[in-house]
Amino acid sequence: MKTRIGLFGGTFNPIHAGHIQAAREVRKAFGLDKVLFIPSYIPPHKESAGVAAASDRFRMVELACRGRPGFEASALEVEAMEKSYSILTLNKVRALYPEAWIFFILGVDAFLEIGTWHEYERVLAESLFIVTSRPGYGLAAAAGVLGGRLESRILRVRPRQAVDETLFARFTIFLLGIEALDVSSTEIRERLDRGMSLEGLVPRPVEAYITEHHLYKSPKD
Repeated sequence: MKTRIGLFGGTFNPIHAGHIQAAREVRKAFGLDKVLFIPSYIPPHKESAGVAAASDRFRMVELACRGRPGFEASALEVEAMEKSYSILTLNKVRALYPEAWIFFILGVDAFLEIGTWHEYERVLAESLFIVTSRPGYGLAAAAGVLGGRLESRILRVRPRQAVDETLFARFTIFLLGIEALDVSSTEIRERLDRGMSLEGLVPRPVEAYITEHHLYKSPKD
């Protein structure tokens, strides 16, 4: 059986319990051997707009993955120091795992924007997708993406359904309903700005890192 690798990309500004919960459920449902958390690279001049430095975001992802089997922080996009196109990341991961099934993991809200991705047709042709439910977004909307052109390639995975390799020849996009946590990085940054607790919203080592390095402090602080 081929190795199964999940690619979970994002700004992770910061990584939070919702990301961890989604990755945990996806890994279990699809029997993924590894989930790579891949923070995107943001040019330094954009960091003043509320995005922490790439090095800080990567370190927080490392801390969040520590002690969680099958979770791994990947610096592929951070170290590239260029615009994070999914097709470039896919090519790099393919070089590392040439015989593996490669899955992009993303929420349905992000999947609805697939038509805006750089070389999205190549990405869709050369990888598999696991699209998860998100608060406020129904999975059914995924069928209408790109004018419905992808509908025949979409399969909704039932609870406890075995996802075996025979399905990968017929379908390339899998919809997975999860117990998604209603938490966002924006909410966390706002709570930090107000001096509110992050209990249960981010892993404790991440919270400690944010405090130690004075991240997400507004100018008035």
